[in-house]
Amino acid sequence: SYGTLLGSTLFQSFISGIIAFRVLPRPQFSVLQKHTFPAYFALQTLTPLLMLLTYPSPRGGPRALLSPQQPADTTALLLLATMLAAGAANWAVVGPRTTEVMRLRKHQETRDGRKSYDKGPQSVEMAALNRRFGVLHGVSSAVNLGAFLAMLWYGVLLGEGVAL
Repeated sequence: SYGTLLGSTLFQSFISGIIAFRVLPRPQFSVLQKHTFPAYFALQTLTPLLMLLTYPSPRGGPRALLSPQQPADTTALLLLATMLAAGAANWAVVGPRTTEVMRLRKHQETRDGRKSYDKGPQSVEMAALNRRFGVLHGVSSAVNLGAFLAMLWYGVLLGEGVAL
């Protein structure tokens, strides 16, 4: 579960998303992300749950994490909670709101007769929608980065546990 979560997050955040943005026309990129992100955020939510249930503890199996007695276990629990909360926030709140703003921008493009990303002055409505999209995108990126850092730290804890 850990390898799947770390690998998919690394690939989506730092490789495929960037490549897709660079090579696809903006409308196709938006369609791709709109269909990719729900599955990606579901994976980011469900794998930390699996990791919680399969946490390797020398004191008697996975349930030992739920009543931590060692600092490493407490840290691991906090990191898993961070990963879980980040995935759930993007899946249930930020992602759907971003998709809704994208839908509203599409309608505003029809009214304005120009794309949301066209250079030059935008209508007041489009400028507001672009700001909302930018804020939501920034929040999602920050949450994703926080989760990624938690994943890396969790990997250190796993590595220390294997080395013992």
